[in-house]
Amino acid sequence: MIANTEAGTLPRTSAAAAPRRPSNRLVGSANPLETALSAVSEWLIDRQSPDGFWVGELEGDTILESEYVLMMAFLGRHEEELCVKLCRYILEQERPGGGWSIYPGGPMELSATVKAYFALKLVGVPTSHPAMVRAREAILEAGGADRCNSFTRFYLALLGQMSYDDCPTVPTFLVELPTWFPLSLSSMSSWTRTIVVPLSIISALQPVTALPEHLGIRELFRDDLPKPRRRTKSPISWENVFLAADRVMKWARKIQPEALRRRGVRAAHRWMIDHFENSDGLGAIFPPMIYTVIALRCLGYDDNDPTVLWAKRRLEDLLIEENGVTRVQPCVSPIWDTAITTIALADAAVPDYHPALLRAVRYLLEKEVRVKGDWADRVKGDVEPSGWYFQFQNEKYPDVDDTAMVLLALQRTSLADTEEVRAATRRGLAWILAMQNQDGGWAAFDKDVTNQVLTKVPFADHNAILDPSCADITARILELMGKLGYKADHPAVERALVYLWNTQEAEGCWYGRWGVNYIYGTWQVLLGLQAIGFPMDHPNVVRAADWLESIQQADGGWGESCRSYDDPTWKGRGEPTPTQTAWALMGLIAAGRARNESVRNGVRHLAETQNAEGIWDEASYTGTGFPCVFYLRYHLYRTYFPLMALGRYRAEVGLAAVANSGPGALASRIPALPRSLDV
Repeated sequence: MIANTEAGTLPRTSAAAAPRRPSNRLVGSANPLETALSAVSEWLIDRQSPDGFWVGELEGDTILESEYVLMMAFLGRHEEELCVKLCRYILEQERPGGGWSIYPGGPMELSATVKAYFALKLVGVPTSHPAMVRAREAILEAGGADRCNSFTRFYLALLGQMSYDDCPTVPTFLVELPTWFPLSLSSMSSWTRTIVVPLSIISALQPVTALPEHLGIRELFRDDLPKPRRRTKSPISWENVFLAADRVMKWARKIQPEALRRRGVRAAHRWMIDHFENSDGLGAIFPPMIYTVIALRCLGYDDNDPTVLWAKRRLEDLLIEENGVTRVQPCVSPIWDTAITTIALADAAVPDYHPALLRAVRYLLEKEVRVKGDWADRVKGDVEPSGWYFQFQNEKYPDVDDTAMVLLALQRTSLADTEEVRAATRRGLAWILAMQNQDGGWAAFDKDVTNQVLTKVPFADHNAILDPSCADITARILELMGKLGYKADHPAVERALVYLWNTQEAEGCWYGRWGVNYIYGTWQVLLGLQAIGFPMDHPNVVRAADWLESIQQADGGWGESCRSYDDPTWKGRGEPTPTQTAWALMGLIAAGRARNESVRNGVRHLAETQNAEGIWDEASYTGTGFPCVFYLRYHLYRTYFPLMALGRYRAEVGLAAVANSGPGALASRIPALPRSLDV
């Protein structure tokens, strides 16, 4: 345990900044761009798995480590060394002003700070520790632990710090509602679905692990303030309807026959078990995976039951330990990383028959989904199953974005014309087209999951109960269709264009749902429009490119803070990052501005910020999980996106001695290979 811990006794493991390369990396020497592209390409190729995939670390905020410790406390295991190592990491991530944020440089976030404080206290960090004092003061100033979000409240109830009456009811009957019903599981986003089912079991059975009083967090509650209420001023509103229904369900639970309650729990249990098959855990993402372990304990499973051991191993697979500190990934991203790396290497003119690319294609083809998942509940007609997911295994949940990126990658190697790739491309594109929403756009996992009424349910405060269309995914589908030869007159493309024009911001940019933020959305839209042959001198396109140039910073880079999701005045503002600089460069290149000074300055910025390995450092979070709630740092973004941008710049301006269509700088070391998958 960490007992009587004082400030400074928990070692920090932050690495020193790597030395910079000379600032003329791409400028002023013989074929410097070719040299840089080869160096980054080799760095990536050296890190390919023998199985053909790439996967970088996926980093979130400290809610992951905190919730892991809280789960361990529920299981009576919070004194184990693993919890100490997790809490060392939590302490390292404390904000300079106290408390914990959900992205680097962000403000104190109440729920993240309450969970971090609770986790640290559970492993023995005294309340007098400076980090604890600062956190406690920040929590009380923000209104106390009573103001936490609904998911945090469930953890507090599990550990006896709050009554289940203060948590929203998550009814098990949701599982039994028909798919056509507006409040059914299929009307919720896929990730909410996988969270709600195990949480409904917890909500029904209301387990509590009693903690010794000295480990409780009573000091984080304010008795001088009334309990928070979500009731709206208007007496007639969906929010008030659901709050009233919640009160009725709480009352009904007290008189409900046990047999009826057990029926709902059994239905949720069956759903959960059915969705374990061919997955890295329920939903293959951290929140439902951790609720699964808790739900199985509630259901009476023995700790050594194979199902429990499987669920715990899937969580343990997300742990990374270094130098006595353990951190938790929210999930893993091999399909996404592999597809983008393949595209980036192709952009860098790595030969299309390079073994690394062929291994990647073989790996991706093996991961195609060939069975129906939850998506089929909302798609009419007999659509042949296809698609790709994000993780190593998540067969119920292929997603449109990964599928599009994989199909783009498959077109970039010497295997593109093989029957295997052509067949997979036909199936994948047909599946994508079947997933187009009524508004003309595409969402991530499902079709037309857009019922705004659901955002008013009491447990919907994670800001992601729906899965609506978004500009970035819609534009990626246009990019794919353009690469496959479709033009702006295709019916699906026409509908998508209407959606994009309807969602363009006044400044000319687009909101980015899955990357931070307006730079991400705008970059992808420009790529999509260029791919389908849309006129790049169209006023709407010119406005978008002008906006990108207008937000370029003095050092030549681009950056945007996660804060732009909460405050639109932060559009395009933030510390420059190599990832966002690459996105902006690719957007401008697609808009026909490769020879503009803005692009030259952006390329120079990337040159000047390469580190000693020839890649880039990046501390900012540029990935988005749930806007305003959860953000991500993809550790490979800082490498493959700049490589992609530099490769496309070279292709446009012709600085390299080796033409983009030729074998590239690595060709002399690559043997000739057959045009097949047998490599």
